[in-house]
Amino acid sequence: MIKFFRNIRKKLLEEGKTTKYLKYAIGDIVLLVLGILIVLQFNNWNVNA
Repeated sequence: MIKFFRNIRKKLLEEGKTTKYLKYAIGDIVLLVLGILIVLQFNNWNVNA
C-alpha cells in the first residue's frame, strides 16, 4: 500500500504537476488528522463508560 502512494507522488512530481501534488499532500494530512481525532474520541468514550 505504501508503495502505491509512493508511486503516485513520484508520478505527480515527475510530470511537474506541483499543484496536484500539494492538493494530494494536504488531503493526506487532513485524513491523518481526522483518523487521529476519531481514535481519540473512541478512547474518551471507553474511559467514560
